[in-house]
Amino acid sequence: MINKPVDHALDLTTQSVLTFGSYGVWIVVLLIAIKMGRQQKTPFYVFIIFASAFGAIFEPLYDEGMMLYFYSIDQWTIYTSFGTPQPVWTLSGYVTLYGANAIFICDRIRKGMSRNSLYVWALLTYICSCMFEMYGINGIEGGAYEYYGPHAFRIFNYPLVIGILETAQVICFSFAAAKLRQHTTGWAPLLGLFILFPCIFYFSNFGAGAPTIVTIHLDTPNPLAVQIGTLISISFALILIWAVGKFLPPATQDQHA
Repeated sequence: MINKPVDHALDLTTQSVLTFGSYGVWIVVLLIAIKMGRQQKTPFYVFIIFASAFGAIFEPLYDEGMMLYFYSIDQWTIYTSFGTPQPVWTLSGYVTLYGANAIFICDRIRKGMSRNSLYVWALLTYICSCMFEMYGINGIEGGAYEYYGPHAFRIFNYPLVIGILETAQVICFSFAAAKLRQHTTGWAPLLGLFILFPCIFYFSNFGAGAPTIVTIHLDTPNPLAVQIGTLISISFALILIWAVGKFLPPATQDQHA
């Protein structure tokens, strides 16, 4: 059994940057969501922002599955579950990584987004995930957390499969949210976004990510099994993104996205 790095030092500068930076992004994105909502006379975009923050409450499940640990020494902590303390920037981190892109993707789906444009947004989401997490893991003089398990295919200590799974989750959530809005009237059904977000989060990360989760938790470590499981998870995630794209018109019909 691999132990959590509970004695690892937390880089305080990294913690400050992640905290104040992500809450700053939250404020900016919320203002954008309010403006979009006023123009379209809907609380839809604001609900997406707060639904993504709400989903962060269940982060310990993800940490346990993906073997992620937030360094606890001198951490600004909200609560601890499964032995993993949750930093104050977890809520704003979810908004930064997931909610921010989702409001723009949903808006473009509403306008007739093409599948090629969706794939461009998927790539952008993946790049943002890599940048955010690589900084969180490494910082300038040290990081704020790590994926401590025997993950395969790391760059700067970041398992690349994580970003691909997160991208699939953002794309699936955005599509489902856009369809929820399209097929309902009034604001009350949009409260379903607060349930939809965690459901799709774990549908993608624990569904497509199941081969990775199982192999990194093997009682007897097996690097080859982890590599195979990771490649399967990457394939599953890419298929999810591709499948969502098949619901959208081809590029020749995209006039707004």
